[in-house]
Amino acid sequence: MKYTPFELIGSNKPNNIICICDHASNVVPNFWSKKGLGINRSEMERHIAYDLGAKNLTKALSKLLNGPAILSKFSRLVIDPNRGQNDPTLIMKLYDGTIIPENREVSEIEKLRRVTEYYDPYHNAIQTVIDSRKHPIVISIHSFTPKLKNGHQRPWEIGVLHTIDRRLSSDLLVELRKDKALCIGDNLPYSGDLPGDTLDQHCIPSNHLHALIELRNDLLASETLINHWANYLASKILKVVKNSTTKRI
Repeated sequence: MKYTPFELIGSNKPNNIICICDHASNVVPNFWSKKGLGINRSEMERHIAYDLGAKNLTKALSKLLNGPAILSKFSRLVIDPNRGQNDPTLIMKLYDGTIIPENREVSEIEKLRRVTEYYDPYHNAIQTVIDSRKHPIVISIHSFTPKLKNGHQRPWEIGVLHTIDRRLSSDLLVELRKDKALCIGDNLPYSGDLPGDTLDQHCIPSNHLHALIELRNDLLASETLINHWANYLASKILKVVKNSTTKRI
C-alpha cells in the first residue's frame, strides 16, 4: 500500500468547521531511513516527536462537529508542518534537551525531499478540504507538555493561540473563561502568530476564521479524558460559531 503522509477523515461530512492536527504522529516512515532519526524509542514517545493525545482528540472533535479533519502521519522531527519553509526550526536539530542526530547536518537536497514527500502533500490536503467548503472555519488542535526540561510549570489547561486575526480566538477565549475552574491562556504557553505556519498559510491570505487550541497533554492521558475534552470543546466551538458577532473583514 502506498504511503500517504496525511489522514483525511469525514470528507463527506457537511459542516464547514475543519479540524487539523499538525503534530498527530510520532512515526518516522520505515522506508525513510534504516536508522530512523538516530534517537531511541523513548525519545520518540515524548512531546518532542508529536503532540500527545492530539490525534484522538482531533478525531473525536471532528466527529462531534460533523466536519472533516486532516491529520499528519509523520513526526514533527522529520519535518515540522507547522512551520514556514524558511523557518530555521522546520527541521529540528535540538529539541528540549535532545539532539536529533539525523537532523544535525541536513543538506538542501534532503530538506527538499522532506518538503516534497511529507510537508507539501499534507498542506495540499488541507487546502483541498478548505477549498471544498463555503465559508470554512479552521480549528487547529495541539497539545503541550506541562513542563519543559529546564522550564517552569505551565498552569494552563487550555491555551487559545491566534495569528494577527483574533476574531474567532477572542470569542473562544470569552466563552472558555466563563468556566472559572480552568486556567485559560491567551496566546499561551506560546504565541500562535508565526509567519509561514499552517494557519498563516491557509487562513490569513483568504480571510478564513480560525483558531488554534492547545490542551495540556496530561489532560489527554486516557480515552475517557480525551472524550471529555472533545465534548467540552465541541460545545464551546459550536456555541461561538453559532452566536458569534464576529464580522468578516
